Amino acid sequence: MHKGFIKIAALLGALSVAAGAFGAHLLRTVLGPENLAVFETAVRYQFYHVFALLATGLLFAGFPSAIIKRAGYLFIAGIFLFSGSLYLLCFVKQFGWHLEWIGAVTPVGGISFIAGWILLFAGVIRRN
Repeated sequence: MHKGFIKIAALLGALSVAAGAFGAHLLRTVLGPENLAVFETAVRYQFYHVFALLATGLLFAGFPSAIIKRAGYLFIAGIFLFSGSLYLLCFVKQFGWHLEWIGAVTPVGGISFIAGWILLFAGVIRRN
């Protein structure tokens, strides 16, 4: 599974760079300052957790355990739930779409990130 996490991290990393460039060059003229800040937060947290997923894949190679594997899955879920909901939310707000419930998904993604970090810690500690 470590190769799977590394492959997913590489793809999500490329998407992070593309989203950042898209936001900096194209969305600056479409989104207002508040929504652009939300978009930038989504990109930033996605990119942070791409590195977490990459580290998880590398650690899993040396410390294969179900706990570390779960950490990787939580980082992936967090990227989609946290960053994905923020990406959608900035457009929902900007264009007045009636999908405000999407904001309720964001904290679930944040909890996924936190749980992933805790499981990563637990997985490495357990191997000592």
